[in-house]
Amino acid sequence: MVFTAGRPAARRSPRRRKALVLAGAAAALAVAAAGCGTSATPAASAKSTTVINAIGAENEYANVLAQIGGKYVHVSSILNNPATDPHTYESSPSVAQEVSSAQLIVQNGVGYDTFMNKMESASPNASRKLIVVQHVLGLPDSTANPHLWYDPKTMPAVAKAMAAELSALQPAHKTYFQANLKAFDASLAPLNSAIAQFKAKYPGTTAATTEPVADYLLQAMGIKNLTPFSFQADIMNGVDPSPQDISLENGFFAQHTAKVFAYNQQVVDALTTSIRQAAQRAGIPVVGVYETMPTPGYRYQSWMLAEVHAIQKAVVSKISTQRL
Repeated sequence: MVFTAGRPAARRSPRRRKALVLAGAAAALAVAAAGCGTSATPAASAKSTTVINAIGAENEYANVLAQIGGKYVHVSSILNNPATDPHTYESSPSVAQEVSSAQLIVQNGVGYDTFMNKMESASPNASRKLIVVQHVLGLPDSTANPHLWYDPKTMPAVAKAMAAELSALQPAHKTYFQANLKAFDASLAPLNSAIAQFKAKYPGTTAATTEPVADYLLQAMGIKNLTPFSFQADIMNGVDPSPQDISLENGFFAQHTAKVFAYNQQVVDALTTSIRQAAQRAGIPVVGVYETMPTPGYRYQSWMLAEVHAIQKAVVSKISTQRL
């Protein structure tokens, strides 16, 4: 079953509070087959003793979890609608029940999905396995950019942790989980190759952004983000940037110093729309980036590769890809 939020994305509250609520936001809960774009064990099998009931707070983590767990895992994702702002999520009784019955939970951390902490505390379970990506990567709470899944180094480490925890829950299937982990790591080769090739062929590429959503990916591709992080953080946290910073941002387009403009397709308002329009008027190609994986049709690997290809198409051919 699928519950999706029907409210359009809006400006968010500060990052460490934004995951708590916006009145009227609906619960979003989907099985991996619908919310993650990959096959998963049918919901009816979730009660089977041979199937692990697992949750990925964000559908990109749920998708990878489904790939590693395969036939021995029933995966649900909570944040899975690319048409809404994941930071304005409000829990519901049905989602809380799903969390209470989960044997394994994967969440982002660094203040991005604190609603999970509240639900986990409300239904304590000493045997529940918990993977917090922040902790897997050894990142401090002060990490400024919470969009960890855009870093090419993140998912291999998280997938390894998933395989380990799944093996702990079902030791008899450890070989199966490790084989899936090996296949997942191998499947990242096209993405890693595309990133490396872009970095080698187009050194000195510059970009402007509204938010730090894809900053880790831009950095991996060797792209210099001209937009000051203070401006990105203001937009991310729902704070109006200073007129000087807005003028600076628009100047990257008017002066053609930015070769591509990456903006958060999932969270828009009058200001971000006006900035996108300024880029378009100046002939700067626009690439939309997402906080939750677009579905259906994508899995984590193909989503990230599509973003790399869209950025390359913008830089090389000046073609915009506003929506994947």
